Amino acid sequence: MDEARLSAHERRVLAEIEEQLDQDASLARRLRTMRRTPRLPAPSFTGARRHLPALGVVALGVMTLTLFVLAVDTEVPALIWAFASVWVLTLVTALLLGLRWAKRRAAEARTGE
Repeated sequence: MDEARLSAHERRVLAEIEEQLDQDASLARRLRTMRRTPRLPAPSFTGARRHLPALGVVALGVMTLTLFVLAVDTEVPALIWAFASVWVLTLVTALLLGLRWAKRRAAEARTGE
């Protein structure tokens, strides 16, 4: 296959591009500090930390359901009060989690992400 040759105009445009790239200090710095091998991302617990409140609500929901079944089955006042307390805690926690989610979605919509 024949070599592709550049026209005079294409060589001039290429020379101008090279000249502009030589004058770009920030690009030169980034190219000097660029790594040759892809860097593996460091393990991060921020994603896991973000899901902890949701896991807490799920755990509270399971506990609420368990206490409800036990309270209905045994009719022990202590279990009924425990169910009522955990149920209120579950509802409040789920509401706060929902508000946090809604605020995050609104902020993402404002920034256009």
